[in-house]
Amino acid sequence: MDLREYSLLSIEELERRIRRAREEKNAVLLVHNYQRLEVQRVADYLGDSLGLAQEAARTQAAMIIFCGVDFMAETAKILNPGKRVLFPDLRAGCPMARMINADSLREAKQKYPKAVVVTYVNSTAEVKALSDICCTSTNAVKIVKWLGDRQILFTPDRNLAEYCRQQTGADIIPWPGHCYVHDEFRPADVETARREHPGALFIAHPECRPEVIALADKVSSTTGMADYVRDHRDQIAKIGIIIGTEIGLVEQLQARYPKLPIFALTSGAVCATQKLTTLSKVAWCLENEMNEITLDEEIRRQAYGAVKRMIELS
Repeated sequence: MDLREYSLLSIEELERRIRRAREEKNAVLLVHNYQRLEVQRVADYLGDSLGLAQEAARTQAAMIIFCGVDFMAETAKILNPGKRVLFPDLRAGCPMARMINADSLREAKQKYPKAVVVTYVNSTAEVKALSDICCTSTNAVKIVKWLGDRQILFTPDRNLAEYCRQQTGADIIPWPGHCYVHDEFRPADVETARREHPGALFIAHPECRPEVIALADKVSSTTGMADYVRDHRDQIAKIGIIIGTEIGLVEQLQARYPKLPIFALTSGAVCATQKLTTLSKVAWCLENEMNEITLDEEIRRQAYGAVKRMIELS
């Protein structure tokens, strides 16, 4: 069957095929929080970049199907050179990861030779290979604190870099990249949401602009947001919560807690490339073992050190 034929199958049939092929091939489905709900529902592990990297590092499965964007699948391959990593849609790239490349990072390292390079996991394998340590939104502040008073070249997210600087006082040189979804949030969006939902808490992702984070009651990664809702359901039931991140997590939480007043900061917070993965593509990729991720072994080996150090410090 070709991909078009898979797209004509019902959700029930696609789920059945995925369950069967997953068992037959000893495969695991790792799914990011920003994926479509139909894909989230078939996950063996659903989470943020850190959680997915940790799960990729410890999985005993022979095959990994990664539902997210390309740098996530690359990270799974960096950690699992002996396993097959498959990716349902090769077009699903991360725009932020494209805002830095190996050549530009080499130039920056020459300009700041004493700086430690901390690279957000939202980056290519080539950039990770030139970095001292990786981080995610969950552990970035912890890693910056661990580095002490050393100068840090923080790539590629300027907003996460600024958040870390504010939280730690570290000497951070930010790379001028950003997540286009989070960077589009503005204080006016927060003001509008609070008028529409008076009294509601506002929780923001650290990829948001500093002026948006300044208005937040709490700042957290997507897993932290999900955990907060789980642990504060009684409070949220009374006052509501506004979530400042990509719509996939908001939809996940609304489906999980249908009686809770959970609101998106804006309805237009959509990562287009995360949404390229569909259930039909997952079934097609898994059954036919399509779109395998491959990396140059020298780059993989060099990148492994930066990723491994991140996981060890998490």
